[in-house]
Amino acid sequence: MILRFRKNKLALLGAFVLIVMYLAMLFADFVSPYDPQARFNRYVYAPPRTIHLVDADGNFSLPFVYELKSEVDRVNFERIFVEDVEGPRYPVGLFVRGEPYRLWGIIDTDVHLFGIVGADPSEIGPLYPLGSDNFGRDLFSRVLHGARISLTVGLVGVMLSLVFGLMLGGVSGLYGGMPDLLIQRMIEFIRSMPTIPLWMALAAALPPNWPQVQMYFGVTLILSFVGWTTLARVVRGKFLSLRNEDFVLAARQAGASEWYLIWSHLIPSFMSYVLVYLTLAIPGMILGETALSFLGLGLTAPTISWGVLLKDAQQVQVIALYPWLLAPAAFVIVAVLAFNFVGDGLRDAADPYSGRI
Repeated sequence: MILRFRKNKLALLGAFVLIVMYLAMLFADFVSPYDPQARFNRYVYAPPRTIHLVDADGNFSLPFVYELKSEVDRVNFERIFVEDVEGPRYPVGLFVRGEPYRLWGIIDTDVHLFGIVGADPSEIGPLYPLGSDNFGRDLFSRVLHGARISLTVGLVGVMLSLVFGLMLGGVSGLYGGMPDLLIQRMIEFIRSMPTIPLWMALAAALPPNWPQVQMYFGVTLILSFVGWTTLARVVRGKFLSLRNEDFVLAARQAGASEWYLIWSHLIPSFMSYVLVYLTLAIPGMILGETALSFLGLGLTAPTISWGVLLKDAQQVQVIALYPWLLAPAAFVIVAVLAFNFVGDGLRDAADPYSGRI
């Protein structure tokens, strides 16, 4: 299976992208140049900062930036930001010292992956790789910290779907009778309702005064409320087809308990499908959280997620003036595509009848 997966170039690309995104999420405090809540009021809605490799005279140089100054456009009276190309140059380096933080809550440090060397960002302007928002906060730093919510929602959500799907689908397929009837009717009832309106209705029912941690798990439960039904039906079908196989009957004759039979014989026989299902279900969870938070029904500020960040880009006028506010949407698209590429690669690798990749 691993060899077949490695032949799929798109799957390998998706796996590489996901590894980079999750590493950036884990080390968000180190990778981001500024605290996600740090405000620079002089640089509200500043565009992405240009990092120069060539000076005004055409000479190549190490990466640097010019001082960023704010002016008022005399035509439309809007604030614009221009570089003082006649002023001093400020180098951009790696492993620079900046705002102190506590990595993972245990390591006190002030070293950041990159930043402006030897200059106060409040005086010459922050680096702003993706621009700033309406409070002058660095959008790149906020996107990295928002990944902690948006990317983990998918993982936690599919784990809950896995538990519910295996447990209820296994009971339904292994025992049959009344438990099977009740579980299948419940699945049909849940699947008969439109998914997005159901998510919105359940999210609207969450108490608005809940702490953000409880709101996070509440949104995760809502997203997994529908997702487990697909896996449960597949697990039921697998159990129905396997429960009378010779190896299952032999294990029963040998005195194996039901739980041992399920976890040692039945589930491992179709674990490849479960792995593919989990990989392909994560993008739906990410999109669900993004949609709910974007509509104001999920997580809210000061919690940072990609959906919360996209709330600033709800108005067409704002997008037209400050298009960099859509940057979180690009990260959502890349993450969803990467998961889909990996899921498709795992599905093809696990299918013995698939053609050459």
